[in-house]
Amino acid sequence: MKQPIGLLGGTFDPIHYGHLRLAEEMGEALGLAEVRVLPTGTPPHRAAPAAAAPQRLAMVRLAVAGNPRLVVDEHEIGKTAPCYMVDTLTELRGELGGERPLILFVGADAFLGLTGWHDWHLLVELAHLAVAHRPGFAPATWEAAMPLALRDELHGRRAGAAADLHSAPAGRIFIHEITQLDISASRVRALVGAHRSARYLVPDAVLDYIDHHHLYRQEPPD
Repeated sequence: MKQPIGLLGGTFDPIHYGHLRLAEEMGEALGLAEVRVLPTGTPPHRAAPAAAAPQRLAMVRLAVAGNPRLVVDEHEIGKTAPCYMVDTLTELRGELGGERPLILFVGADAFLGLTGWHDWHLLVELAHLAVAHRPGFAPATWEAAMPLALRDELHGRRAGAAADLHSAPAGRIFIHEITQLDISASRVRALVGAHRSARYLVPDAVLDYIDHHHLYRQEPPD
């Protein structure tokens, strides 16, 4: 079996330490040499990003520089049509073959809304899912909030150990605790728009890029 590849998708408007810490901790816990960070071009379920696609791509490149585990993936960033993860995974499968394990990282809250994703039931046929949750997480409460179809999917596919994701190309769901960093891209944009400091929420190189290109200056808090 070939080495697994982790995948972290997002708008990254801008990328911040919460994204980076998730990628790093999940990559380490799962024994991954490569985690691909995939900035989306046109998100299907939210308003258009405040920063243009080339700017968001540039910020992601700056953020991952110097970390050999993290690799920028441009499969989605140049697309103007809505980007669906199932399509991206299908493209990756075509390029990498059907045997390499792919592991899609999602947050616990995002997982709760998975049934709203385009062709969501196909995601776990194309990749494993690695769900990141915060310390103090209450699994019973979380599972009770799931749609029944998603709960059934979790119970049928839950992996007991990280090694389970190395032994098959797709099909398992792994839940793992990561450090909770209460950072959001909307908060960063709001701070920058209010001419307040966003230092220590995003990498310095990203903050310098934001300042140099005058990004988010007119955006009110949301």
